Amino acid sequence: MASTISKAFVEQFKANVIHLAQQQGDRLRGCVTSETVKAEKHNFERMDNVDAIEKTTRHTATPVLDAPHSRRVLTLKDYQWADLIDEEDKIRLLISPESEYAKAGAWAMGRQYDDLIIAAASADATDGDGNAVTLVSHDTGSHIIAHGSVGMTIDKILQTKELLDADENDPADMRTLVLGSRQMRDLLNTTEITSSDYTNVKALVRGEINDFLGFKIIRSERLGLATADRTCLAFTKSAIGLGIGRDVITRIDPRPDVSYAMQIYLAFTANATRVHEEGVVEIHCDET
Repeated sequence: MASTISKAFVEQFKANVIHLAQQQGDRLRGCVTSETVKAEKHNFERMDNVDAIEKTTRHTATPVLDAPHSRRVLTLKDYQWADLIDEEDKIRLLISPESEYAKAGAWAMGRQYDDLIIAAASADATDGDGNAVTLVSHDTGSHIIAHGSVGMTIDKILQTKELLDADENDPADMRTLVLGSRQMRDLLNTTEITSSDYTNVKALVRGEINDFLGFKIIRSERLGLATADRTCLAFTKSAIGLGIGRDVITRIDPRPDVSYAMQIYLAFTANATRVHEEGVVEIHCDET
């Protein structure tokens, strides 16, 4: 039960509910490949490239090149959120709080989606074919940019772009750069970012950076931090797969077992995986 509900009683506060500062929903879900899942596990099918071969004489046999196939496997996970409102609490309030609790739960669900995507970018992915599975770690060499005792710089973004281009990631495959607030400050202190020759002036007036060098830039405070080393991420849309078995459901029902308190309940079933290493880059930034 919400043990702090008394703090919203009319004799203490105004007749509204003010949510504490928090990320309101997901920010990254639209930046990855989503698929509906109707099973416990889901495969993201992959096909490697095969070069053409020269035809040297007339009437040669048609070649069968057997393009190599592989798959990345994810296992769905269940997530839920719930809270209770006593009937006595509602009597003391000038508002009906159910919608505000549902909103808070929905925001929590959205943040969980982001956490799944962020984790999938760097975590071990599962290669699978039938009953044989192999854990694949993220490239610990070329696709990780060291912090170099500095924060986010233009050069780091240029290195990231170079890595994605060198691996022939399609420029039309949406590229996303996920940064923390400290890295946004680093960039806003950079001449190339604040110059109207490079960026959208209207966004800068609002203190925002919407896109740069072909990347859609999204701020998230949920990126990994080890001491003063922040792990920022860049990825293409096809590089991370999100499997959704059941999208967020919401239930608001009375609970006879707890004095008919009203329960707000939300749940979803999903998981994410890295589909291919070539489309993901870790960018480490110093925050000392």
